[in-house]
Amino acid sequence: MDKLHTWLSSTPYKDYALTIASADASFRQYFRLTKGDESVLLMDSSLEKNSLKPFLDVTKRLLNAGVNAPHIYEQNLDEGFLILEDFGNTHYLNVLNQENYKELYTNAIDEILKMQNADASALPLYDKAFLHFEMDLMQEWYLQKKLGHTLSQTQQTVLSEALNAISEIVLSQPQDVFVHRDYHSRNIMIQNDGNIGVIDYQDAMCGAITYDLVSLLKDCYIAFKREEVEELVLLFRDKKELNPSDADFIKWFDFMGLQRHIKVLGIFSRLHLRDGKEGYLKDIPLTLKYTLEAAHRYEETKELAKLLEELTSKQ
Repeated sequence: MDKLHTWLSSTPYKDYALTIASADASFRQYFRLTKGDESVLLMDSSLEKNSLKPFLDVTKRLLNAGVNAPHIYEQNLDEGFLILEDFGNTHYLNVLNQENYKELYTNAIDEILKMQNADASALPLYDKAFLHFEMDLMQEWYLQKKLGHTLSQTQQTVLSEALNAISEIVLSQPQDVFVHRDYHSRNIMIQNDGNIGVIDYQDAMCGAITYDLVSLLKDCYIAFKREEVEELVLLFRDKKELNPSDADFIKWFDFMGLQRHIKVLGIFSRLHLRDGKEGYLKDIPLTLKYTLEAAHRYEETKELAKLLEELTSKQ
């Protein structure tokens, strides 16, 4: 904290009061600096300084595309500090309900369309190798380390064949768009004027057209009815002026969701086991539910659904 206070004393915010705002799944911390009616956020990335340059790069890409990302007022890359525009305390998760979800999600879909117009050149590619790298986190951290299962050769074959089918469907849909990678209800802010603010995008990549739509509509922290979600999925397709049939586009969406949720089962388990962040354990049941529901729906993944049900039945 000494380095933080020393740096603040050299900025226009030296007389602002500092309070803890939040922490996230990484090792970043956020503080709110206030003075009268004015407030800004201080991002402390001193434990992962290498994340700041990607954050600055992606922020510029999003702002250039008209996305409401936070403006950056001050920076100290050597120590890992940024001072950012403050979007307030109200996340989508704070306000989403049965009455407003359609309006809020439609607004968030419109923001995805803006994000997908952002420059994605030179961003890391969501290629087959990376899709599988992420999905392999489930076997290591969820099945093996959390649940204590070592897969038999037969079980390993079932898993491998399903993961290959998932990546094939994901890669068969339009690619090469900007992907936020964590576009869910905790990373979408509602500002005082009602506009959306987008945060936590520094890990952006270039990938499939349905990824951020899945993050939004199959949110690991809140769920709505399947038919309501499908209606919004097809709304996105129509706004994007894409041509696949309803069934084909929903399949793209579901298989992208399988890839994401298989990964997230591993990530939530790792956050608990490696990083001591137990709060994510309560989000595993919904993530598993999404995975099983989608896997049961398609021939390519029915055996995976049976395997996961077998391995998780006593949990």
